Amino acid sequence: MFEFVVPCLFGLEGPCAEELRRMGLGDVRAENGRVRFTGDMSACARANIRLRTGERVLLRLGGFEAKTFDALFEGVKALPLGDFIPRDGQFPVKGYCLDSALHSVPDCQRIIKKASAVKLGQTYRTQWLSETGPLYQLQFSIVRDRAEIFLDTTGAPLFKRGYRPGHVAAPLRETLAAALVGLARYRGRDALWDPFCGSGTIPIEAALIAHNRAPGLDRPFAAQHWPIAADKIWADAKDEARSLEYPGPYHIFASDIDPKAMALARENARRAGVEVDITFSVSDARTASAPWDKGAIVCNPPYGERMMERQEAQALYRDMGRTLGRLEGWKQYIISSEPDFERFYGAPATKRRKLYNGMILCYLNMYY
Repeated sequence: MFEFVVPCLFGLEGPCAEELRRMGLGDVRAENGRVRFTGDMSACARANIRLRTGERVLLRLGGFEAKTFDALFEGVKALPLGDFIPRDGQFPVKGYCLDSALHSVPDCQRIIKKASAVKLGQTYRTQWLSETGPLYQLQFSIVRDRAEIFLDTTGAPLFKRGYRPGHVAAPLRETLAAALVGLARYRGRDALWDPFCGSGTIPIEAALIAHNRAPGLDRPFAAQHWPIAADKIWADAKDEARSLEYPGPYHIFASDIDPKAMALARENARRAGVEVDITFSVSDARTASAPWDKGAIVCNPPYGERMMERQEAQALYRDMGRTLGRLEGWKQYIISSEPDFERFYGAPATKRRKLYNGMILCYLNMYY
C-alpha cells in the first residue's frame, strides 16, 4: 500500500476528491491544490486512467523537516529509492519551494539529485549510474520547511488526453472543462450547449462524461514501465473502465462564431471518438436561438486582460444577458475572470464559485 498525491487546479480539490471516492479509493483527503489517497498500484492505474479533474498522480516516497541543505540531503538519502528505481533508471528532479528557509529551487534540485545518486549507488554497489532505462521522475515540495518527495507515475499531465493537438486562442484546460461539466451536474439526461465552444473542449468532455468513458484509455503512463506495476495491472484497469461505459445518444451542442474554430472542434471530437454525440454549428451567441427546449449552458466566453479587450468582453456579457440570460428551462454555468460579471450580465448569480484557469483567477457564475 502506498500514499498518492494528486495535484489539481485551485478550486478543484472537492471535485477531484469526489472522483477518487467514487472509484472506491481509500483515505481520500483534500488539501489546498491537491488530494491524497492510499492504495496499491492497481489503485494508481485506476486513478491515472479515470481521473478527469486531477493533473497527475504522484507516489509519495516520504516526508521530513528540511531547514538546511544537510537535512534535505540526509532526508532524501534515507528514502527507499532502490525499492522503486532500478540500477539503470533515469531520475531527474523537479519541484517547488514555498515559505521555507530553502527557497532556491535549482539548489534543492541539485541536492536531491546528489542524495538520490548516493543512495542508489550504495544500493547497487556502484559509483556509476547510467540512467539509460525507464523514467522515474522525482518531484519535491518544500512547504514551510517540510519536504515531501514523490515519484511521478503519470508522465505527460492528465489534461493531455490526446484529442487536442491544436487549439485556438485562450484554451480551457481539459481538467477544468471536465470540472465545469461536473459542477453543472450533467450526466447526459438533458441537453448541454456551449455557445463559445472554441476548440470544443467543454462539449467533448461532456460527451466523455455522458458515456462515462475514461479519459486516459488511449494514452501511455510513466509507471507502465516500472517493475512494481506489471502490465496486467494497467490492462485490468482499462478493462474495468471500459465495462463502466454507457451507450448514447446524447444531446450536446457546440457553436462558435469562428468557422475555423468549429472545424477544429469537430476534428478534435473525431479524435476523441465522440463526434457523433455533438451537433456543431457556426453561430453568434449574442443572437443564437436555443438548440433544445431545456438543458444546461456551460461556457467559457472570451475575457480580456488588457483594457480594450476587457471593455469588449464586458459589452459581450451585456449582449449575452439579453439573449442567453432570458432563456427559460436552461441552467447556466459561465466562467469568467470579470469580478463584476453579474452586473454586466444583468442578473445576480444563484451561486458563484472561485476557480483558476491556469494562473488566472476566475469565477463560475451559476444561474439555476
